[in-house]
Amino acid sequence: MIQSQTLLNVADNSGARKLMCIRIVGAGNRRYAHIGDVIVAVIKEARPTSALKRSEVIKAVIIRTCKELKCKDGMIIRYDDNAAVVINKDKNPVGTRIVGAITEELRDKNFGKIVSLANEVL
Repeated sequence: MIQSQTLLNVADNSGARKLMCIRIVGAGNRRYAHIGDVIVAVIKEARPTSALKRSEVIKAVIIRTCKELKCKDGMIIRYDDNAAVVINKDKNPVGTRIVGAITEELRDKNFGKIVSLANEVL
């Protein structure tokens, strides 16, 4: 469960390293975001040579949470960290590689490009 002020790791090679969630997009007054939700975040830490800079406001999609996710087939998935992928306004990832495992549920939420870039899909 991701809420405002939550720190997330970045799981792509866009240049950002840490994000802080500041808003859940399209949620009205919903408090928590889960896997596949789009958030507005601020970059807290970035690589020095990247195009993305610290304190820049971006959109990201959540791909991993510490809170367990129950799949359609009954399997429960839980990750060790909270992670997100930086996206542009067309919902395409900014980076060209996704590091770590992601779930198949992202394909159902129209993030097929992110699923195709990932090296491990559960």
